[in-house]
Amino acid sequence: MADPIAVAILAKAPVPGFAKTRLIPALGAEGAAALQTRLIARAVATAAAAKIGPITLWVTPVGTDALFASLSEKFDAKIQQQPEGDLGDRMYAALERGQGLVIGTDCPALSAAHLRAAAEALGTHDAVAIPAEDGGYVLIGTRKPQPSIFSGMKWGTPTVMAETRKKLQLLGLTWKELPTLWDVDTPEDHARMQRENPIG
Repeated sequence: MADPIAVAILAKAPVPGFAKTRLIPALGAEGAAALQTRLIARAVATAAAAKIGPITLWVTPVGTDALFASLSEKFDAKIQQQPEGDLGDRMYAALERGQGLVIGTDCPALSAAHLRAAAEALGTHDAVAIPAEDGGYVLIGTRKPQPSIFSGMKWGTPTVMAETRKKLQLLGLTWKELPTLWDVDTPEDHARMQRENPIG
């Protein structure tokens, strides 16, 4: 049996006005928060369906939503508070304990099969990633902690994946990229989700 691969899920609590703020003009604060609720639940269910290893929900702010407790109980997921710092600091914190994958909640196209393929890639590569159409990535995983691939990055820009490739290359690491997916960040993305990957 393959070694277990931990799955870390970074999740913003579905608080109106706090989650999915770029969708508020289209959905309203309550509607954007309701969508976030569904996206979080789907991400945790997907990780559980992959059956590759333990699941941890890295949440912010902590203690603000009963959803996390409910999902923790239903899917045997641990809950951790996201640390201070930028996105790179928070992703590294989720991976620094050893080999694993980190995902967000914004990619309804991400499936259990993608997670299994990413876990398999770590058997033969130092790192794995699933690029996003916007130039970032929807998943990254490492076999050993690699703090430098998360530092000094301009997060939320179209160059994140390209810069990550450069960092991996400079470190002399091997990596595998799986087919590109897409996030739900804008009203256009939401319309696409409703067409292609409805989540209820």
